[in-house]
Order: sequence, then C-alpha cells, then structure tokens
Amino acid sequence: MTHEILKGLAFVQEKGGLFYEEVRYLLIRPETLMAFQKGIEKEIGERASQILFRSGFEGGSLSSKRYREVFGLSDEEIVHFMLEMGTQIGWGRFELERFDPIEKRIDAKVFHSPFAEAYGSSASPVCHLIRGVLAGMASILFRKQFEGKEVLCLAKGDKYCRFEIM
Repeated sequence: MTHEILKGLAFVQEKGGLFYEEVRYLLIRPETLMAFQKGIEKEIGERASQILFRSGFEGGSLSSKRYREVFGLSDEEIVHFMLEMGTQIGWGRFELERFDPIEKRIDAKVFHSPFAEAYGSSASPVCHLIRGVLAGMASILFRKQFEGKEVLCLAKGDKYCRFEIM
C-alpha cells in the first residue's frame, strides 16, 4: 500500500496547520477525545452519542463533497478514498464489506479503532465519530439522511468495529 494521502499532507507554518488539499486536519491523541466523550456522557447521558455522531457526520459530508469537487470521484471512488484516508490518518484499518448504490447501503469494518482502544471496556458501542463520518458520506452520495449503526465494537469485546449505514 502506498501512503499517497500521507504524502499529500502539508504543514503550513504561517497558519500553524496541517492541510490536505486545502482542508485542515488536526493531530490529537485518541485518549484526549475519549476523555471528552466520557465527560459529556457523564454530564448529559445518552445525548452525548448523538452529539459525537453529528460532529462526525459534519466532517464526513464536508469531506465527501470536497473530494467529489476536487478530484471528480465517482460515488464508489469516494467511498474507497474516504476509507483509505481514515486508515492513513490513524482512525484504524478500514475495510469495505459492502457498497450497494441500489439499496443505498455501506457496510464497513474498522480494525483497531483508536476510539474503542482508548475508551476501554464498554457495554455499548463507542465509535460515534466513525459512524457519523460514514453516515455523512452516505448522505452525500445517496442524497438522503442516514444514521447508521455500529453493530460490533472493539470496546464491547468484539474483534473489530462494524458499521452498517443504510
């Protein structure tokens, strides 16, 4: 595997930022994000997962639009590009199980989710940001709103995280 996405990241000194095709990215430890997630879960309960989901959704939809415009990618190419980007920027190893534009469905596995690993043991799925990114991407591609489900999660003791976006 080549690391073309990583090679395309550029540090812009005057902005103090890391950019890919003029889109800013941020390096942050997963433990920092999971401390935030646990904090808002403690404060507001179940609504926290929806807030995190919506945050990921925003990033997934913006990125999908951007990469369609910049690269002229087809819907299927956007899916492959976004999953490869997720892998290369450290969100775990993404594997596409299913892309079905007729049924408007995307199923993906994520091995070694940094969110699940940093969260620790949980009775319920914790990778709300990834679920949001995938649903945001699907919403742009299929032109309808998606929520999606994380049906397996490493934090629950599963071997990997699995997402069904339909």
